Amino acid sequence: MGPARIRIFDTTLRDGEQSPGCSMHLEEKLRMALQLERLGVDIIEAGFPVASDGDFEAVSAIAKALRQPIVAGLCRALPADIDRAWEALKEAAHPRIHTFLATSDIHLEHKLRLSREEAMTMAVAGVRHARALCPDVEFSAEDATRTEASYLCKVIEAVIEAGATTVNIPDTVGYTTPTEYFQLIRTLVEQVPNIERAVISVHCHNDLGLAVANSLAAIEAGARQVECTVNGIGERAGNAALEEVVMALRVRQDRLPYVSGIRTEEIAKSSQLLSNITGVHPQPNKAIVGKNAFAHESGIHQHGVLRNRATYEIMTPESVGVKVQHIVLGKHSGRAALAQRYQELGYDLAKPELEKAYKLFTKLCDVKKEVFEEDLVAILRDGLSDIPETWKLRLAQVTAGTQGYSHALVQLRHAEQEPSGTGHGDGPVAALVDAIAGLTSVRGEILDFQVRAVSEGSDAVGEVFMKVEIEGALLTGKAASTDIIEGSARAYLNAVNKALHARQLKASRQAVTA
Repeated sequence: MGPARIRIFDTTLRDGEQSPGCSMHLEEKLRMALQLERLGVDIIEAGFPVASDGDFEAVSAIAKALRQPIVAGLCRALPADIDRAWEALKEAAHPRIHTFLATSDIHLEHKLRLSREEAMTMAVAGVRHARALCPDVEFSAEDATRTEASYLCKVIEAVIEAGATTVNIPDTVGYTTPTEYFQLIRTLVEQVPNIERAVISVHCHNDLGLAVANSLAAIEAGARQVECTVNGIGERAGNAALEEVVMALRVRQDRLPYVSGIRTEEIAKSSQLLSNITGVHPQPNKAIVGKNAFAHESGIHQHGVLRNRATYEIMTPESVGVKVQHIVLGKHSGRAALAQRYQELGYDLAKPELEKAYKLFTKLCDVKKEVFEEDLVAILRDGLSDIPETWKLRLAQVTAGTQGYSHALVQLRHAEQEPSGTGHGDGPVAALVDAIAGLTSVRGEILDFQVRAVSEGSDAVGEVFMKVEIEGALLTGKAASTDIIEGSARAYLNAVNKALHARQLKASRQAVTA
């Protein structure tokens, strides 16, 4: 008998998206979901269908597109919520209804205004309703770690009897500790008489920095599903980081004799894609996927690594999909060489994608002597947009100084027209935005602005990320360029194009329902 199999339940698209600034539109969610399928996750929680039409459409699109993983939709233990979730999930190859209800006294008294008996009745009714629609039903006892253990055991027994196939024991507010959580899971294993009929799942938040440690402790106690997110994103301090849980299981087989189905070589690409979509990057010292995770600056460390990498590396960069080569191509390289290098980096490009990347690459070669692999990944991410480019940048010039307003001249392309206009503001970016807003008639407010160099040198490619509020929606605009002015203009236009795309989708929905 081999090591026990741990199911990886990814909630990046649901709980992770609730992290401030990490919202995604439908096309971005679908692109991320396809990457999670390549990563090998067992279950993808695609969203909360009753929350909004956008969430419903995203869950429905993901359910239709993915064939390998289970696709789950979250819903409260209410008939209308459950019906809405099933409507979104019903075309999935492997659907799961994930319903939840709080069980802690503090939630029952102050949030739900329910007695323990009423809550148990509601939970059982919700699971029965879900099971009548779908054979795979998960029940989560929200705030389980602050629930009296004896009552939690009764609730779990009752929902399993009602048809739950997975029972989740969340540490909703990141309150528990590893030894305490271990004991709680062991209590369920030992005291719930029908526990063998369901998989025990755990969902840990990182408010005390213990989410991964708690998840591993729960596995040792008998849990066989871990709910986590790429890069550990999520509400407040985030969720257990998928990459940390998975690599702990892989590296410490001596103490954690369990396996997952994750293709670890896809971890870095998954992390990079999520960062590019949301504009939120892991801190440099983040375990597994941080920029410095495999860097060695100390002379003693460098000496040891040169002699034998195992002296200071407990896993190889390649094991998580991090490439260690650097300078790769120059201006005389052709499409075939570029396609080959992208393939080595893990990107199999279709012809249209390669053509986009090659145009950006040749433009980059005109301004850079050496093109690094980080540059290649950045320009690829810049070109892989699912949003129609209603407006394109043709020209941007800015006059700025230490005193007075900055002035911008911008020329855009829209359909067959190339209008130009001017703008001014308190700084070059504000002037660009003013000019673009005048031409597009879409005016937004920049709430966050970041420029991140992806490689070394004064000619490095910079990725520009903006959080822009347009018509009440928070949108992420992004672009890559060696020129900050061009990158800023294109990033803002990216947000504008997203807003226009969302407006068109809304109009289409209204036309269908009219």
